[in-house]
Amino acid sequence: MKILLTGGAGYIGSHVLLSIIENKHEVIVIDDLSTGNKKLIPDNIKLINTNINNSEKISNILIEENFDLLLHFAGFIKVEESVQNPDKYFKNNTDNAIELFETCYKHNLQNIIFSSTAAAYGSPNNSGSIKEDEALNPLNPYGESKVKTEEYLINNKDKYNSIILRYFNVAGADPELRSGLISDTPTHLIKILSEVAVGKREKISIFGNDYNTKDGTAIRDYIHVSDLASIHLEAAKYLLDNKISNIFNCGYGKGYSVLEVINTANEIYNNKIKFEYDKRRPGDSEKLISNVDKLHQHINWKPKFDDLTLIIKTAVEWEKKINEKNL
Repeated sequence: MKILLTGGAGYIGSHVLLSIIENKHEVIVIDDLSTGNKKLIPDNIKLINTNINNSEKISNILIEENFDLLLHFAGFIKVEESVQNPDKYFKNNTDNAIELFETCYKHNLQNIIFSSTAAAYGSPNNSGSIKEDEALNPLNPYGESKVKTEEYLINNKDKYNSIILRYFNVAGADPELRSGLISDTPTHLIKILSEVAVGKREKISIFGNDYNTKDGTAIRDYIHVSDLASIHLEAAKYLLDNKISNIFNCGYGKGYSVLEVINTANEIYNNKIKFEYDKRRPGDSEKLISNVDKLHQHINWKPKFDDLTLIIKTAVEWEKKINEKNL
């Protein structure tokens, strides 16, 4: 298949790019490098440096090339920033995305895989895992911006065949260390923990220890980024074979508290991970665990890296590499 990949120089997009290359598909990457890193794009891959709202440039690409599928990752992802600057998130994650989809439709590219988020669910009342038909009640503008884009695709099923993938907490790095998370202002727990492990920062803050959980800290479902990447390729096959729109959760279906993650890291790294408690952050959910039954029913996917210790180790090894290489 031939794929147009937006946000391919970002954390998740670059891992999906590795999967595309390994599976010998054709690909062109669009990324304005505002948050992505050009070093994560192999030299033999065509990278077009532009924003997704540049309809003229994207139209020219779509005229020149015949794509089977759009994989859309380009977007802002920081919950706290979205609370402080919601307009930035609605402009980029919603308005620009819709403009991109409409440009694609004008040029007969109607198959879309959209990168969404478990933040769409907010803080569900149920005590178990979250199914795709759970009511959407985002607690922050980041989640709201993704829900609005989902709604556009759902309301335009006559125009698009789309798969919406709701990611739970993505973590880790490519086991071969070809890609990983690069960020000057990280918000991901395991990324920050990795910086503590390699001595880049002194300690990690735990935001809230008064949640209604077993140890008072928030619970998340962590999925290794390489497993998430492989879901996209299987979802692409499903979409092109069936031309049926669908929504899937992406996780492992089990949760770890923040304190459990830190304790696991301390078992690996001899209690090097120092932490302190801080107040809750606005927009954070108490507990988010995926129900992935529907994903497994429809998509031919089996996780390879479903192990918290492995997730942490790959993240820390990547952190060592980017420190040494000054990426």
